[in-house]
Amino acid sequence: MGKKVLVIGSGGREHAIVDALTRSAQVEKIYCAPGNAGIAAVAECVAIKDTDVEGLKAFAVEKGIDLTVVGPEAGLAAGVVDAFRAAGLKIFGHTKAATRIESSKEFAKQLMVKYDIPTAAYEAFDNYEEAKAYVDRTGVPTVLKYDGLAAGKGVVVAMTEQEADEALRDMLLDESFGKGRVVIEQFLEGPEFSLMCFVCGDKLYPMPVAQDHKRAYDGDKGPNTGGMGAYTCLPFITDEDMEYAMEKIMRPTAAAMVAEGCPLTGVLYGGLMKTPNGIKVIEFNARFGDPETEVVLPLISSDICDIFEAVATGVEATEPTWESLATLGIVLASKGYPGSYEKGYAIKGLEAVDGQIYHMGTAAKDGEIVTAGGRVMIVVCKAQTLAAAHAKANAEVAKIECENLFYRTDIGHKAFK
Repeated sequence: MGKKVLVIGSGGREHAIVDALTRSAQVEKIYCAPGNAGIAAVAECVAIKDTDVEGLKAFAVEKGIDLTVVGPEAGLAAGVVDAFRAAGLKIFGHTKAATRIESSKEFAKQLMVKYDIPTAAYEAFDNYEEAKAYVDRTGVPTVLKYDGLAAGKGVVVAMTEQEADEALRDMLLDESFGKGRVVIEQFLEGPEFSLMCFVCGDKLYPMPVAQDHKRAYDGDKGPNTGGMGAYTCLPFITDEDMEYAMEKIMRPTAAAMVAEGCPLTGVLYGGLMKTPNGIKVIEFNARFGDPETEVVLPLISSDICDIFEAVATGVEATEPTWESLATLGIVLASKGYPGSYEKGYAIKGLEAVDGQIYHMGTAAKDGEIVTAGGRVMIVVCKAQTLAAAHAKANAEVAKIECENLFYRTDIGHKAFK
């Protein structure tokens, strides 16, 4: 009998995880809670929210789930891993205590300072007047981060004093993300990249690096989003850069979490920047990044179930293997995103696409796939070179017909300069 696996989450990241699991010879049945219209084609979706810890646990017990994989940060922060482990269930993901590396920006910064992990200088505030005085004293540009989970939206790079003041008012006075503190960081410059590692205690297994594109429109214009596309094979990240990132940042961070009594047992996502003064940490996340996962996991050539199980059970894993190809993914988003947008528009032409389509915010209605979110889906293409992957992805995404979607045509442009 093959294994029964439960994936928790409902977006493109979870679709990519489910897709990777479908390629495992060990897996017989995949459930996804709550899943989406695209995931439903390859897994059985169950209507349980990613933060319904008791509901998820009861389902896993009832179905005899052999392994659970957690996608979103909200489920981790809600303590789903702690609850599953207490019930003797095998689960891939961090405990609530370990998830603080993402759920509290201040915890992460204190950890980096204590263990000498390279990052930007910072101060944290819960008082608007004090925070504003600090910005007035240190000047702009500056980076302001809400100290909590904000679905990837609680970060503002303020280039002017007015932008900084608006962000501070938003976070501290209006409490847009809830009551909390704000971390104010030194502004750093350089290309950003994402390095994700499977981590179990002090054992790390790196994945291929990727870069995502946060701005809504071509030329990196427009508002920040959850990510409009991503690609692998970054020409400006050398083998030496990778070694530095692993030895000076990722490994010391994993060891620091062990020393603090909250070891990592899932994915450590390093949002890193290659500055003129070396590679530094912009942020850590406690799970697979989105949309980076959608371009990284299609490259895994070994059985992903092996690494998930090894991390979940604390045993030494066999190093995962990866295809030496380039991938590039383009996100289709609802017009108006990241602001307000309408839902329910029919999407046509998906069957004509020669590439991997991961659904992010879709629904099935009257036999059709319709828009149901801000970011709706991502089209991912593989090729021998990044230029070829870029050309192919743009050609394939153009086959999708929907009157209320837009996308960027210049994903990967930083690699072509």
